[in-house]
Order: sequence, then C-alpha cells, then structure tokens
Amino acid sequence: MKFNKSKCQILHLGQGNPGYTYKLGDKRLKNSPAERDLGVWIDGKLDMSQQCALAAKRANCVLGCIERSTASWSREVIVPLYTALVRPHLEYCVQFWAPQYKKEIQLLVCLEEGDQDGERS
Repeated sequence: MKFNKSKCQILHLGQGNPGYTYKLGDKRLKNSPAERDLGVWIDGKLDMSQQCALAAKRANCVLGCIERSTASWSREVIVPLYTALVRPHLEYCVQFWAPQYKKEIQLLVCLEEGDQDGERS
C-alpha cells in the first residue's frame, strides 16, 4: 500500500509557533485550522470549543428525534431514552475536554435541564 501524501496536513499548535512550511518528498504539505483524531476535534490554539459545539449539536439532534417519535412526554418515558441516547453524546471524551467558556457550559446545561424537567427546553 502506498503512502497517501495528499491526506497529510499540518496543525501548528501553540500561540508562539512560527508556522513553518513542510514538505514530504516533493509535495508541500497544507496547513489545517483544526484536526480530528479519535473523534475529538482540536484546533491550533488547543481550544475545544468546536468539540463542545458538535457534541451539543449531536445531542440536540437525537433529542429532536426522540421528541418527534414519542407520543408521551412523561418522565417514565423520556428519562430512560435521554439517558440511553442523548447523554452519551454529551459525555463523549468529557475527560479530555472541559467546557472553558460560559456559552459552552450554558449550551450543555440547557440540554441537561431538559432531561431533569422531563421536557425539552
């Protein structure tokens, strides 16, 4: 199997990084603003905002599917569905990334409060 040079990109980490240009053989490698590794998005500033926003978006989509497909919004129905289907999206890689900004925390808390109230906020 040949090495695919076109899939190689550079992610410059840190604020003081001069951002050198690199070549692999005769091909110049492109810079990347953010990269995904093992399902976790990270950018050059080591900021996890994109990861937080994507986790909230996925959880909100699943919550919308639950809302459209269930006839009853009783606590006995919603809590098990939320726990099994929505919460894993919010908890994915939570050990690695922690919401750093108030807007990220509020975004995730808003989804969590919907679980506790038994209804979507």
